[in-house]
Amino acid sequence: MSDLNDISSLDRVIHEPARLALMSILYAANQADFLYLLRESGLTKGNLSAHLGKLEAVGYIEIEKGYVGKLPQTLCRMTEAGRRAFENYRKQLGDFLEKL
Repeated sequence: MSDLNDISSLDRVIHEPARLALMSILYAANQADFLYLLRESGLTKGNLSAHLGKLEAVGYIEIEKGYVGKLPQTLCRMTEAGRRAFENYRKQLGDFLEKL
């Protein structure tokens, strides 16, 4: 039963596959623009926006909107809280998998 408790204690915000992919990309890249995340994640624009909004709402990422010349640009970067949460998630998942 403790194995089920271990897996159920994973961060549900990160554990969702699309958000896990986004957090993995941002963890490695430090920051990425919307188009890069769109291309790398394979999500639609609407899904990507929704998942980024959820990650921003819990403080795991920061979203900065601006312009490069006259073109709009959206930059996303992982916050320190997001980095800690992702590292904790990875540790918890690794510990759970080692018990199998």
